[in-house]
Amino acid sequence: LDLGCGTGRLALGAAFLGAKQVIGVDIDSTAVREALQNSKQLGLKDKVQWVIANIDVVHGQFDTVLQNPPFGVQKRRADRKFLEKALEVGKNIYSLHKSSHKNKALLKALKTRGTSTIPVFPSNFIKRFVEEHNGRTRAAYAMLMTIPRMFSFHTKQRREFLVDLHVLERR
Repeated sequence: LDLGCGTGRLALGAAFLGAKQVIGVDIDSTAVREALQNSKQLGLKDKVQWVIANIDVVHGQFDTVLQNPPFGVQKRRADRKFLEKALEVGKNIYSLHKSSHKNKALLKALKTRGTSTIPVFPSNFIKRFVEEHNGRTRAAYAMLMTIPRMFSFHTKQRREFLVDLHVLERR
């Protein structure tokens, strides 16, 4: 399950790697239409089910939840709703969040060493939030993310920044 799937990058990656069933959910119909087009171009159309909906309507139990929720920069605490839903419906959760690490050496290491991840301590907020919602943090990794200018509030053509991948599980 890819919560807030956008154009489908995580869902399509899961399908490509052999997940038996993949569902991508997003409230943005334009993004979901683009995800469908992407799945057709990659020959994965029959492997992913795309749903235009608010994540509140997602129910059931899923082995794995992948998500790159809104970071809460534009709308404070936007990521909490995604964490709550992931812990409600998922057993194993992989959740990307704006990094709590402001370490320039970490950023430099990711850029120059040729490594894609570096183990880090999980964000205190996320660790506490997950524990309060019957979950556990298994690991956290810093990664470099680059996004092109996509929204009106983006001021640069391209932005590179640190994100933390939190590996979580529901108890």
